[in-house]
Order: sequence, then C-alpha cells, then structure tokens
Amino acid sequence: MANVKTPAEILDTAIDVGVAKGNSSFAKLAILAVFGGAFIGLAAEGSNMAAFNLLSDPSTYGLGRLVAGAIFGVGLMLVCLAGAELFTGNCLMITTCLEKKLSWGKMFRNWGIVYVFNLAGGLLIAFFMFKSGLFCAGGNMLGAMTVKIAAGKTSLAFGSAFILGILCNWLVCLAVWLNFGADTMFGKMMGIWFPLWLFVTSGFEHSIANMYYIPAGILAKSNEIFVNLSGATPDALASLTWGGFFLNNLLPVTLGNLVGGGIFVAMAYWFVYKKA
Repeated sequence: MANVKTPAEILDTAIDVGVAKGNSSFAKLAILAVFGGAFIGLAAEGSNMAAFNLLSDPSTYGLGRLVAGAIFGVGLMLVCLAGAELFTGNCLMITTCLEKKLSWGKMFRNWGIVYVFNLAGGLLIAFFMFKSGLFCAGGNMLGAMTVKIAAGKTSLAFGSAFILGILCNWLVCLAVWLNFGADTMFGKMMGIWFPLWLFVTSGFEHSIANMYYIPAGILAKSNEIFVNLSGATPDALASLTWGGFFLNNLLPVTLGNLVGGGIFVAMAYWFVYKKA
C-alpha cells in the first residue's frame, strides 16, 4: 500500500536530503545543476510553445497562463525524479542547518555552485532554442512572444519582482515538500504538478526559469522581425539587456525566492515540528 508521510515525517526527509546535498562533491553538484537549469529551461520553452498564441491575445491571456502552467511542472518533475540540483528547491536545506546536521558554510557552498551551474543550463537551452530556428514557429510569433515575456520581466520594479519571487518559491518548495511526502512515482508527480501549475498560472517569478526566459529574449531581440511583432514598448525593450537581466530581475527575484522557500517553508515547518 502506498504510504503518505505526515508533515513531520516530510521534514525529517528534507533534513536527511539536505545532509546528502551539503556533502556532495563539486563535480556532482556542477553536473546535476546544469541538468537542473536545463530541465527548467526545457519546461519554460515548452510552456511558451504551447501558449504563445493564447498569451498574445488579451481575451485568452488567462487561458494561456493555464496552459503554460500545465506544461511547466514537467521541469521540476525531471529535477526531483530523474535527478538534478535546483537552487530554489535547495532552500529547504535550511532545515538541515537549523537541526545542526549540516554547517551553514556547506549549505552556502551548495547554493553557490548550484546557482552558477543552473545559469549555465538555462543559457544552454536558450542558445539551443535560438539556433534551432524554432523561434520562427507560428509565423515568428513564438520569437515575438519570447521577446515580450523577457522584456516584461526586466521591466518589473524591484519591489514587485521581490514579492513575485517570494510567492513563487513558496509554491516551488511546497512542490518539493509534497514530493518528499509520497513514495510512488505517480504520487510524487502529482505533488509537484499542482503547486507548479498554480505558480506559473499566477505569473510569479522564478529565478532559475528566468535564466532561460530572459537570455532567450535577449537572443531573440537580435531579430528585427521578432521585435516588431512583439508589441513590447520601447522602454521595455531598452531594459532587455544583460545588465537588466542581472540587476532588474535576477537580483530581486533571487532574494524573493530565498525568502519564499527559506522562511515560509523551511524555517516555518522546522519551527512548528522541531523547535516548538
């Protein structure tokens, strides 16, 4: 009979997983983090491909978000079930440090390595997509929507990006949390899928997904046809640069992701089931 863990048992699993992650070698973390960034990048490009025509029309925009969200969860399924390292999910390692089973230094080492190589994986998928010619799909509208989405992300105010990052990783870490609670492949997939569907449909901001979305938009911006069809404003297009990527989006979203996963999931559940 399938077993479903209680929240307290899930916390124990998260703590044990954190020990293994914190003691992993550099090579293992680097390779699995490239996979993690690539898996999330593949989910991002797939969700764009599925929904770009719906997203371009205000009357079907909500439906487009729904479709994109239904596809995107595959990325975290691959991370959790095929095996990969993801910075945002690794915010749950805070439980291991609070339980004094891992040093804070080892956690920060893991975060640093995984973050950098997640970026490498996202950039790899963005480059492959650009060179594949698939951005020309739908009469060049996939490329146009890729530009528009990226420009919208780099145009966010710092505070908005930070809050959207909190909300996103609250759900992403809950998806990983539910995955820990199931002992069947199907149960883990369902635990991951629904929170991810909610986060993408809502339009929240995920730092690792943006390591695909924004570089893909920057590359697509080099095609004048995509830019003209995108409908992005001149100000939004001006913000779509590598500097805009790192400062306007990645910085505030990453900080928000740390708060969402680290405080609202890891610290909160540790306090409830261990400290309290």
